[in-house]
Amino acid sequence: MSSPTTKQGWLELKNTLVYQDKAWIDGKWHSAYGDETYEVTNPATGETIVTMAACQQQDVDLAVSAAKRTFESGTWSMSSPSHRKEVLKKLAALIRENQDELALLESLNMGKPVADALNLDIPGSAACIEWYAEAIDKIYGDVAPTDANNVATITREPVGVVGAVVPWNFPLDIAVWKLAPALVTGNSVVLKPAEESPHTVLKLAELAKEAGLPDGVLNIITGIGSVAGQALGLHHDVDSLVFTGSTATGKRFLKYSAESNMKQVWPETGGKSPNLIFADCDLDKAVEGAVNGIFFNQGEVCSANSRILVDNKIRAKFVEAFVEAAEKLVIGDPLDPETQVGAIIDQAQVERILAAIETAKQQGAKLVLGGNADLSKRFLHPTIFDQVTPSMDVAKEEIFGPVASIIGFDSEEEAIAIANNSIYGLAASVWSNDISRVYRVSKRLRAGTVSVNTVDALDFTTPFGGYKQSGFGRDLSLYALDKFTQLKTTWIKLS
Repeated sequence: MSSPTTKQGWLELKNTLVYQDKAWIDGKWHSAYGDETYEVTNPATGETIVTMAACQQQDVDLAVSAAKRTFESGTWSMSSPSHRKEVLKKLAALIRENQDELALLESLNMGKPVADALNLDIPGSAACIEWYAEAIDKIYGDVAPTDANNVATITREPVGVVGAVVPWNFPLDIAVWKLAPALVTGNSVVLKPAEESPHTVLKLAELAKEAGLPDGVLNIITGIGSVAGQALGLHHDVDSLVFTGSTATGKRFLKYSAESNMKQVWPETGGKSPNLIFADCDLDKAVEGAVNGIFFNQGEVCSANSRILVDNKIRAKFVEAFVEAAEKLVIGDPLDPETQVGAIIDQAQVERILAAIETAKQQGAKLVLGGNADLSKRFLHPTIFDQVTPSMDVAKEEIFGPVASIIGFDSEEEAIAIANNSIYGLAASVWSNDISRVYRVSKRLRAGTVSVNTVDALDFTTPFGGYKQSGFGRDLSLYALDKFTQLKTTWIKLS
């Protein structure tokens, strides 16, 4: 059956949804200890979607215990790579079969355009699981170069119980970035979704059981970060914790590790990515890239290209074209397939963004587009500031919304200095038709990914992560397996 192509079609599908209100522990739906709950709301309307289980310490203990027991039993951790591959490929197929429901849940939970969820997020999640499933039986160990009287092998083993804490801006996608390599290498997982957006991963857990994943291998604890997330971070039976979210929260998880069992912690945190646009670029493509780089997903992207550094020789022309392109973006109901910019996650985030905009104006930045919101419905218009200086708050702080800062430069050296003048180093973009310049500049940028003549280049084959206070965790590619495996040396002395 084909996906809905109109707003009415999505509304009709919405009317058939049954919203899950419980956590998923040991293969069963689970109410929180003490029947504690919280409300999950629709960002576009403010209406309550469901009253959700708010897991407590006791629930986290139960989930971790189930994960540990299942891991130690070997039903998944010691199963053959070919079996794990088969189960995860079936899960990828089930995601595709349920793509409409998943896309709708994603949009209703976090306010993104349903068209983006349907065309990008959900198929991307299925493809990620499939990629790791195909990779697992193609990874080999090593034999060390010993003398003839000894044999030493180096093998990868699953780390054990993995705790995963994921954000609300890409609820399924980023969860799968953690889950796919964790599961395919034989670990058991306790996943905590953001409290705002639990429904796609809860549906995923249901589909994983249908695909043949044993009970207890994947557990989903819903609830508030300061309770359920903290309990997971401090738990002595969690062997590794992977996290995507704010830098402040990433630091807390590092602290929790030191206070508990010294578990591995792999943070992928904030960003303030620079977009360097040189005079010798293709200006039309640079403008198109800049629009996508900051306004996609309402700017709620950790690697969003929010600092746009433009050669002063073309700055006026760029600003005019950039504003014109941004004005054409369709803002509105996320369930309308024509919408390109949806709702901000909640009222508090809208107010934080508006406060940042007001501060930018007070500090002398020139507002050339937007800066306003419909507070009743939580829609914020794409906002562009020109004449921004590197010392302004809008050029330094992660806003996590559709706010672009244009900073002029006069030389390559100045552009590099401005770009690197940040506590973050997640991503960067460079626009130039001079291959020598591209290579020079890219090499000197302190960022985990440098995209040349494009923005936010991403693929399963390349690692995603940052420098400095953007954290040191890496998602995607075979390099991500380092987070979920540990090396074992087996030394055999021959007779």
